[in-house]
Amino acid sequence: MSLTGYLKITEKLDDKERYQTVYAKNNGSAAAPTAGLHFTPELLKQLEEKGVKIARLTLHVGLGTFRPVKADDILDHKMHSEYYCIEKEQADIINTARKNGGRIIAVGTTSTRTLESVADENGHICAKNGWTDIFIYPGYSFKAVDGLITNFHLPESTLIMLVSALAGRENVLNAYKTAVEEKYRFFSFGDAMFIV
Repeated sequence: MSLTGYLKITEKLDDKERYQTVYAKNNGSAAAPTAGLHFTPELLKQLEEKGVKIARLTLHVGLGTFRPVKADDILDHKMHSEYYCIEKEQADIINTARKNGGRIIAVGTTSTRTLESVADENGHICAKNGWTDIFIYPGYSFKAVDGLITNFHLPESTLIMLVSALAGRENVLNAYKTAVEEKYRFFSFGDAMFIV
């Protein structure tokens, strides 16, 4: 069994929740939503106590999310699709936060893709469910997401392209340079970036 393309499990996993977020609710993902693995119930409580509003979406992360881009022209890359569900109450939390001057910070690239897929041109989020195959790469104009909490991603992945679209290629390269120099733990074993 391979989890997120780089964590190879060679023995039976007795605690299947070990590679799941603390806020997971519905079965369906083919891979761990790694950006959210950094959150604990205590951290979520601290954020809420500071006034951060948390909207919960159903996302089914697919293994294709980790597939590298092999096409010479990225426009020829066939983006995988992932299932999402945003309920009205959760869309209202996001829209109210934006209306009140708050920033929308996505946790993970799948959350980012989902929010960008359902947002109108003004960043208004609609309650909706379906599949997204949006491919976000440098040059993309974000409508809904102002920031992102994510992991460090592999070169030639759609994930690093999405991060570069939000933060700028040079900023991302500088972050990776620092991470290597400082010996950060990569591949969901302690790595995280907060991009605003």
